[in-house]
This record gives sequence, C-alpha cells and structure tokens, in this order.
Amino acid sequence: MADAPPRRARRAIVVGIGNPDRGDDGAGRAVVQRLRGKLPAHIEAAEHDGEATSLLALLDGADAAFLIDACLSGAEPGTVRRFDVARSPLPKEDFQVSTHGLGLAEAIELARALKQLPSSCVVYAIEAASAEPGASLSPPVASAVDIVGEKVQAEITLAEGIRHA
Repeated sequence: MADAPPRRARRAIVVGIGNPDRGDDGAGRAVVQRLRGKLPAHIEAAEHDGEATSLLALLDGADAAFLIDACLSGAEPGTVRRFDVARSPLPKEDFQVSTHGLGLAEAIELARALKQLPSSCVVYAIEAASAEPGASLSPPVASAVDIVGEKVQAEITLAEGIRHA
C-alpha cells in the first residue's frame, strides 16, 4: 500500500492594519501587538499599513486570515463588527480610513478576483472616533482592541480544536 502524500500545513495569518500615528486608525495594529506571544506558534501575526498590493502579497498562499482594521460607518466609537469576507464583500463605504488610494474593501475584492483570497477570511472592524495625526487610541477604541483580541483568539482556538478533532 502506497503512503499518502504528506498534507501541506495550513497557513494562517492575523493582520493588523492601520497607521499607529493616526489615532484610532492604529487599532488593527494594536490588536496584533496584544496578540503577540498569545497565538499558537504556527499562526503568523503581521502589522500592515494597508497598502493593497503588499497586503495581497501577505495573503498569498494563506488558507485562513483574520484582518483587523478601523472603520468609519457612523456607529458608536469602539463598536466591533465581524465580516466573513470569504462569503460576501466588505461594505467599502465603511472602510475609508486608509491613506492609500485603495482601501481594505478594494484589496479584498482584488484578492477575490485574482483567486488569492484565503478560503477562510474574516475582517474585524473597530469603529474609529478619530484618525488625527499624532493622536493615540481613544478610550472606546482601546477597549475594543482588547475585545477583538479575545474574539480572534477564541476563533483560532475553536478552529484548532475542530482541525485536531
């Protein structure tokens, strides 16, 4: 009986997006900073400025991704929303905090069109209060950073349990 070919390890990544020098726009990166050392060793953690083409390169070959970014939807600052972008597009009108020409929603749709979007791809959005240059995180967004970190850890733990069951 022939041996089965070795299974490729699943590549998973958590990406915190934003600019830490622009107040609440740094929320995604703050989540990743809080998760460092708390994630399983095989889960990559990256901070990213949100530039679309380099974000696509970061996602290339990933089977699962968690993307965390600030948003401006009109909700209360610190509101956390979860989007399963592997199933449906991200509402791009809520993700205009980016200082780059293409925002997160456009990057995700480009990845989808190029067949580079991970089969499991979740965006956590934290409603920003302000993206003023030189500002730190606002109190409601700082609290939301902790909440999102816990939610991402819980999702990863659940997925790991299912995968090993």
